Amino acid sequence: MLQSTALSILRSGMNVFLTGSAGSGKTYTLNQYIRFLKQHGIPVAITASTGIAATHLNGRTIHTWSGIGIKDAMSPADLHALSRRRQLVEQITQAKVLIIDEISMLHARQLELIQTVLRAVRKDERPFGGLQLVLCGDFLQLPPVGKKGESNRDKFAFMAPCWLEANVQICYLTESHRQQNNSLNSLLNGLRTNSLTSEHLDSLRATAQQTLTGRPVRLYTHNIDVDAINQRELQQLSGTAHRFVAAAEGKAALVDTLVKNTPVSEFLELKAQAQVMFVKNNPDNGYYNGTLGEVISFKTVLVQNTGEEARTLLLPVVRLRNQQTLVVEPEVWSIEDEEGEIVASMSQIPLRLAWAITVHKSQGMTLDAAEINLKDCFEPGQGYVALSRLRDLQGLQLLGFNDKALQLDPLALKADRRFAELSEQLEADWLQRDDHALLHEQFLEKAGGSKPLAKKKEAPKPSTHSSISSATKGHSVSVSVALFKEGLSPEAIADQRKLTPGTIIGHLIQAAEQDASLDLRSLLPDREVQTRIVEAYQALMTALERKAASRPETTSAAQTDSAAPEPVPTPSPISLLYQQFDKTIPFYQIRLSIKYADEQTD
Repeated sequence: MLQSTALSILRSGMNVFLTGSAGSGKTYTLNQYIRFLKQHGIPVAITASTGIAATHLNGRTIHTWSGIGIKDAMSPADLHALSRRRQLVEQITQAKVLIIDEISMLHARQLELIQTVLRAVRKDERPFGGLQLVLCGDFLQLPPVGKKGESNRDKFAFMAPCWLEANVQICYLTESHRQQNNSLNSLLNGLRTNSLTSEHLDSLRATAQQTLTGRPVRLYTHNIDVDAINQRELQQLSGTAHRFVAAAEGKAALVDTLVKNTPVSEFLELKAQAQVMFVKNNPDNGYYNGTLGEVISFKTVLVQNTGEEARTLLLPVVRLRNQQTLVVEPEVWSIEDEEGEIVASMSQIPLRLAWAITVHKSQGMTLDAAEINLKDCFEPGQGYVALSRLRDLQGLQLLGFNDKALQLDPLALKADRRFAELSEQLEADWLQRDDHALLHEQFLEKAGGSKPLAKKKEAPKPSTHSSISSATKGHSVSVSVALFKEGLSPEAIADQRKLTPGTIIGHLIQAAEQDASLDLRSLLPDREVQTRIVEAYQALMTALERKAASRPETTSAAQTDSAAPEPVPTPSPISLLYQQFDKTIPFYQIRLSIKYADEQTD
């Protein structure tokens, strides 16, 4: 599915799971939708399952926003305590849209708990308290952390009952903007489709002989390896070491919990030229959890808090990858009680050494170069996550890998194939509808947003990823049409563009509706099948008209109540026809048969 189609579906207010391979533009598309919501004054809760993922959207973790914290179950007393936290209640009740990025790393129990909290706080028993739910992620990447002995079937969010209750629609993005038709893209597609070849493996092994320039990030699967490398690199620097000790307040047991669960060290040692990564969000100061940089010096500053004597404080000065220079002050991590009062806190410089980072911490990043060691992989998806951080194999030096490095979870693979099929069906159905503008306006009205200017056609801005090749910088539909006019079949175009045949057919039909000179009759079925389709379509339309004529026009007060459940969207006639033929005739052939039958009748 194209980004523009996914955006149009999102703007209709449907609950959506936005997915696709690494680098397909999921975060970019989310940011475009967030911009649309803000432009129209629609309150949106922007969250993610991890701090690093939240940084890419300038959001918060879903655990903090919803108030569930680290819990995966809540008692009635817990829910009552949440309902007394005024700020939490306000942010949950005011929101109209809830976005959760990196949904693959959120446990199914926690997704169920989020729905429980939203229903209780919003006093609305509809799925997720009546919010539009927008989930984003890729279940072929790292799974959630679970209990000992728990299978991924128990952990994956799409297995949660609330996923089905919310009638989540699938938007599967099919174009890669990070890797463009290169050997790495081919390898990653081979991983996703369980079709790796000896050529893929040879190209991967060959990277072990490459020497990377500059200071590439090193990715490892275990913290112990990362910590050892970072300490060794720090010791090799000749400058003076400065030690930063965390300051803590509160009950000893709660402080101990903070020390164990915050991403900073109780004791942090830094030198000039140390490679570092920020571990907390602070957009006002220009950094986020996951931002990389280098310590260039240290600065003494004068600090004077209310009621205290002035004192001096030594702080690190860090230059970010974008050349911005920051004086890094301590940040505070805290634990609140049921009333929202702070009962324990810890203050520390929000940095950790980052010559090496774990694959887990790299999720969501795009790297130009990396040294990656996968010899100790222990979780399906780790190798895929690590390799998909890169733009191409020229930026990789593979230091090792084991049998698990190139494995993906079987259930996730099966689900991913089904997601792709559901997305194709949704895309085909959506593109043949002519009520997009009406659905968009209805959603704006329901969400309390301002209406768009009359006759103003909004379109998403094209992606500006620097890795997009010249062959695909033009409109994606135009590229498909050009190849079709050269004589290529939809299947051949799909293979060349690394898209699905259903997506290519959608491109061609969309173009044909705007350009009458584009003839798609070569894609029609034989005359006998076409006749059967047209006759069945006419009979179906007659039946639908009779049904509509017999339907009462009165509307009860309950039906007009704003708290009433939303009606389930009625499938389009072509979708009903597709089901009537038991899906034995391709959807596009049904659509084209009716299209050209109508033209002959006019």
